[in-house]
Amino acid sequence: MDLNLNRADYLQVGVTSQKTMKLLPASRHRATQKVVIGDHDGVVMCFGMKKGEAVAVFKTLPGQKIARLELGGVLNTPQEKIFVAAGSEIRGFTKRGKQFLSFETNLTESIKAMHISGSDLFLSASYIYNHYCDCKDQHYYLSGDKINDVICLPVERLPSITPVLACQDRVLRVLQGSDVMYETEVPGPPTVLALHNGNGGDSGEDLLFGTSDGKLGLIQITTSKPIHKWEIRNEKKLGGILCVDSFDIVGDGVKDLLVGRDDGVIQVYSFDNTNEPVLRFDQMLSESVTSIQGGCVGKEGYDEIVVSTYSGWVTGLTTEPMHKESGPGEEVKINQEMQNKISNLRSELEHLQYKVLQEREKYQQSSQSSKAKSAVPSFSVNDKFTLNKDDASYSLILEVQTAIDNVLIQSDVPIDLLDVDKNSAVVSFSSCDSESNDNFLLATYRCQANTTRLELKIRSIEGQYGTLQAYVTPRIQPKTCQVRQYLIKPLSLHQRTHFIDHDRPMNTLTLTGQFSFAEVHSWVVFCLPEVPEKPPAGECVTFYFQNTFLDTQLESTYRKGEGVFKSDNISTISILKDVLSKEATKRKINLNISYEINEVSVKHTLKLIHPKLEYQLLLAKKVQLIDALKELQVHEGNTNFLIPEYRCILEEADHLQEEYKKQPAHLERLYGMITDLFIDKFKFKGTNVKTKVPLLLEILDSYDQNALIAFFEAA
Repeated sequence: MDLNLNRADYLQVGVTSQKTMKLLPASRHRATQKVVIGDHDGVVMCFGMKKGEAVAVFKTLPGQKIARLELGGVLNTPQEKIFVAAGSEIRGFTKRGKQFLSFETNLTESIKAMHISGSDLFLSASYIYNHYCDCKDQHYYLSGDKINDVICLPVERLPSITPVLACQDRVLRVLQGSDVMYETEVPGPPTVLALHNGNGGDSGEDLLFGTSDGKLGLIQITTSKPIHKWEIRNEKKLGGILCVDSFDIVGDGVKDLLVGRDDGVIQVYSFDNTNEPVLRFDQMLSESVTSIQGGCVGKEGYDEIVVSTYSGWVTGLTTEPMHKESGPGEEVKINQEMQNKISNLRSELEHLQYKVLQEREKYQQSSQSSKAKSAVPSFSVNDKFTLNKDDASYSLILEVQTAIDNVLIQSDVPIDLLDVDKNSAVVSFSSCDSESNDNFLLATYRCQANTTRLELKIRSIEGQYGTLQAYVTPRIQPKTCQVRQYLIKPLSLHQRTHFIDHDRPMNTLTLTGQFSFAEVHSWVVFCLPEVPEKPPAGECVTFYFQNTFLDTQLESTYRKGEGVFKSDNISTISILKDVLSKEATKRKINLNISYEINEVSVKHTLKLIHPKLEYQLLLAKKVQLIDALKELQVHEGNTNFLIPEYRCILEEADHLQEEYKKQPAHLERLYGMITDLFIDKFKFKGTNVKTKVPLLLEILDSYDQNALIAFFEAA
């Protein structure tokens, strides 16, 4: 059965955060529901639809930015009390808009996530989790990494209160009181948690999670251990998941899974006989989907998916058909309805145009008066800079509440800009003088009209570190610009992991000296991505990392006065040695550096590089043959005379050329890594082998793995 949904835009509020829109429970089955939404202006608005028009039930005055909005009430009754988190305060409203609660939590950080269950309130700021019952503090937990979301398994169905935290270090932490009962690793940094079917599924323990790299999964949180039930990989490279809901939109009596992503994609998954999710519907909006709900808003009897977007649009995807089949009498009625709608829109448009003229005149007068202060319009930018494990590149996503005019990208380190299929902006490069002003890249993206979201892909080189800057200019008058900065770290292609292979040949770097735990932690934060800014609790900490490009690994263990770093790649150890000694020198700290080099590790790293290098060389050879083979094909009229290998190249020509285009400087990058490995191997022996590099490049041009290993061992 095909699912046909038609789009209807209801209204626009201010910029919204993740999970700040809900539908109030319906008075009866398939009756229309009210929508309640909170925005960055601090306004909570509740509205319903009447004759195709949004009619406000209540609207609060502006205040602090609303970070979360949840519904609550007495357990096992309709959840129709509205709770919002703004700053460190929780406010409660009735469905009519009367405020009945103002609870100041006195948290030192702003509230980022909230869950409500009866009289229990679960809150998390960046690193702090708190559990309150009837506004009295019950439990507290300090997390080792940022908390992105919090939820509690249904207390009415289970014997104990079981809160679950979604943490940035790819871990779900299951709590009991103020202690961690156990942790479970998930395939990406979890951004959102939801109870399966809205009630925890058959067991009451089933928990849905979505990750910032677009993966979706279901875990059963039992009292002793987690059971992973299913997982949907993000093979189409869609955006990160911001919101999920369970609602039977298909109408088969089984609740479907509704998913909203940060690239504007809305998906509906149904469940087959084996309870595995199957994609039934997807649609793309032009901006990120911050909240998603299933219900009935536009017209009684027609179910729909209601979403809110980053810039504050509330939009419905409804099962109501756009063109109804009707008799002659009904046709007149529909035409009259349409006429009324058009005249209402016209008058609204005229009113808005008049308002714009008034505001423009007011602005002109205020800016020309002698007492005028510079009136720079403010605008919100939602940005995300993340490392993709699949292709070892960084994604930079910039989203603005209004249309983007252009984005200037500037970098003081060498980086490659990769092609992004979704990107319709026109890019132009400016020449740079890297020696005199540290500019390695200057690129301008000119966006098409109504583009509010821009996605860029960047690949960095390990060992080269600095800052990437994005100058974002929207289409507003007077022209104004915001600058966002992103750190390219020395070991920028490393990603946190929780397990490594201890049987690999490892090189060790040991630092000792008069430095504190906080100081050595700040050095690790400077060198590596995905490390929490705050020093973890305890006297000693161990972090594991994996290189997303080469699959080499790094283990870092440090405490006050000592740091031990182990890696199967000598170049990683060399970069750490150079950067850490530089940082210590800046702070006038005397470091004792010792290292143990394992000769076998060099051969091991070359073997890891081998399949990537072989693939790239083969790809380059195939692409070089395409033109000649096409000429032969035209000349001979068919390809029957060619050997199967060449026929295959011709059949896959488009795919091969696309692949080759997507990997600019890939071969040079691998050559650079092998050259660095060669130089670093001998640097630790105190030998300078830079004069032998041309010889190494000759061997690489006529690549043979055994000859390369022999050269490394003989040099």
